[in-house]
Amino acid sequence: MKDQDNHMHKTIGILGGGQLGKMLFYETSKMGIPTILMDKNREMPVGKIAQEYELGDFENYEDVIRFGSKVDVITIEIEKINVAALEELANMGKKVYPQPKIISLIQDKGLQKSYYKDNELPTSQFGLYDNQADLINDINNGRWSYPFVQKIRKGGYDGRGVQIIKSEKQLVTEGFKKDFLVEDRVEILKEISIITCSDTSGTTLSYDPVEMVFDPNSNILMYQLGPADITEEQKANAKDIAYKLTQELGIVGLLAIEMFIDINGQILINEIAPRPHNSGHHSIEACYCSQYENHIRAIYDLPLGSTQTIMPSLLINVLGIEGKTGPVKYEGINECLKTPGLTLHLYGKKITKPNRKMGHITIIGKNIEALKENYKLISSTFKATS
Repeated sequence: MKDQDNHMHKTIGILGGGQLGKMLFYETSKMGIPTILMDKNREMPVGKIAQEYELGDFENYEDVIRFGSKVDVITIEIEKINVAALEELANMGKKVYPQPKIISLIQDKGLQKSYYKDNELPTSQFGLYDNQADLINDINNGRWSYPFVQKIRKGGYDGRGVQIIKSEKQLVTEGFKKDFLVEDRVEILKEISIITCSDTSGTTLSYDPVEMVFDPNSNILMYQLGPADITEEQKANAKDIAYKLTQELGIVGLLAIEMFIDINGQILINEIAPRPHNSGHHSIEACYCSQYENHIRAIYDLPLGSTQTIMPSLLINVLGIEGKTGPVKYEGINECLKTPGLTLHLYGKKITKPNRKMGHITIIGKNIEALKENYKLISSTFKATS
């Protein structure tokens, strides 16, 4: 490891000013690392607290080049970035983590699935389609049967761009028309996530798997438990898959790997994200070194911190409620904050919308069943409304 005193002055540039950028910025602030962020406006969560904040569009080539030219290390909080600009910055000698080729791969869910297959990583059966007519032809020829999962290849996030197709009528009226993939609908026993972190020398650590529970209609995470309630064998198998994928990619920084455990106990990769992830929020309170701090350590060539779990945790997403759009008002804060072991994270978004992520709550405690009871209480009393 190099003498760290020689490069602690290097500037990190973060593309994106949302809640993930805010939590990354908190870690660079703690360590005194010069940091600049860029997003389209100052109304983003980090825009209100960061002095070094530039206005620009991270999907625009010129804006990304202009921004990246001013910093030494470039990272992201969102995948929807102009990859051509990142490649050019890397050619200019800038350190870009995650690497542009990895971002390009992950921007396309079809390429993701093909990568798993090509590298003998377990995932559900799938097919790639340019148009709906070819899919209908395959259905008629017996390749697919209802219900199945349909996903747009680019641009989907937080459950958007994913739907379960149950009938021909639904496919014709609601189905995606072009550039999509189809997957077998897995009979899911549990959904888990593992976050790995790798430094520039290839050292990789992982956090304990967490168990995620999603809203069946919006496909947005409602809550998660950490560590996941799975067998030691399942935990070991999931970590082996996560390590293999991480090493194959050669990524520097964080990689979130969402997986299914099906009713037969088989573990399958669902999707991945090369950045801090919702399923790692709990690590701020529940682990020795959070995902955010470890990402900064990794891309800044500092030793990785311990990913060990200190105490079990429950994480609850604070979502905008249905039928409410407008200036946000929070109900139930006083009651919420009476809960032992609870930390409230509000992102500073002024406007609430249905299912918009407004914040999250982490509760740590020794008893998992008690944590589950806390979910019932918090979800019924704490609201982001207008």
